[in-house]
Amino acid sequence: MTLTARDLMDRLVGFPTVSRDSNLELIDFVEDYLGGFGVKSTRVPNEDGTKAALYAHIGPEIDGGVVLSGHTDVVPVDGQAWDTDPFTVTERQGKLYGRGTCDMKGFDALALSAVPLAIERGIKRPLQIALSYDEEVGCTGAPPMIDHMVSMGMPRADTVLVGEPSMMKVVTGHKGGIGYHMHFKGFEVHSSLAPTGVSAIMMAAKLINWANDVNAENAAIEPSELAVDFFPPYTTLHVGVINGGTAHNITAKDCHFGFDFRIVPGDDIGAWQARFMAKIAELEAEMKAVRPEAAISAEQYFHVPGLVPEEQGKAEAMVRQLTGENASNVVSYGTEAGQFQERGYSAVICGPGDIAQAHQPNEFISVDQFQQGEAFIGRLVDMLAKDPT
Repeated sequence: MTLTARDLMDRLVGFPTVSRDSNLELIDFVEDYLGGFGVKSTRVPNEDGTKAALYAHIGPEIDGGVVLSGHTDVVPVDGQAWDTDPFTVTERQGKLYGRGTCDMKGFDALALSAVPLAIERGIKRPLQIALSYDEEVGCTGAPPMIDHMVSMGMPRADTVLVGEPSMMKVVTGHKGGIGYHMHFKGFEVHSSLAPTGVSAIMMAAKLINWANDVNAENAAIEPSELAVDFFPPYTTLHVGVINGGTAHNITAKDCHFGFDFRIVPGDDIGAWQARFMAKIAELEAEMKAVRPEAAISAEQYFHVPGLVPEEQGKAEAMVRQLTGENASNVVSYGTEAGQFQERGYSAVICGPGDIAQAHQPNEFISVDQFQQGEAFIGRLVDMLAKDPT
């Protein structure tokens, strides 16, 4: 049975695919829906089998197609004040409320709605669907899916459209990112004897203060040609959550926190990693000079390459033709577009909705934006139905 784009969004939002939980019920639904049109899809499960990515190929078995890329996970609603059920799409005053309506099950629904349309119109260039998991926790689910798409011999698409909310504007660049789980292991003594122990918190504070100094240093440098369009136009270092200590009068044995970089295109990610590790080694040596048991661990948990604007990029040219949008746009958040580009695809971001609504209580996408996205998908299918030139 063919479902409308709106029907599909209702169904997708109804699956509470918060990143900490499984997405398999949603994947089951998508697999069955595609199978109803004779479209075979391929799952790429995570290590423990609790989640899966899914991709599918529609149309002739030739190279040169278009990938519509989205993620299936959403952020939690815990502690947020919602006026409606977050896992039911509710329409009010021209807005469609629900977790993921904007980021990004609205686009996922539009991508799936393209499938029966593509079959009906007899597309002559392939359409591929790629739906990942764990985008919201560091874009960790897309790389194995992309590698599987490349290695399993499926016809190679040449353009990728990642439908993150951009108000249907063409986004050709975004920052990259690296994230670390930090653990400073100190040595406990009574605070009156502080010089004989190692405070994990106070030593962690030195790394955090270093981050502040580096941010100020970066802000003072004239931005590069690639960085100038970003806000802020430089690489930033950030600590968002910290936890540690035992009592006010004991040097902290442990301090745990997250440390991440948002890296502008053109900056060398490897150089930033080397600089970071050198600072950690310096601080660890200072700690061990007091107590050899003290240590620092830095576990990398995500690495998202930036999306670099392409010269005469096929994806950009295609989306500009479909939208009529000529402005240049870049964003500071990361997406899976850079991961596709890193593997040789021409990639661009364009999707309905305002990123300001992502992750918010009462998240919504406007009906107008959703309809613009639906019209865009119709034009894309029309383009794929024309004889290749």
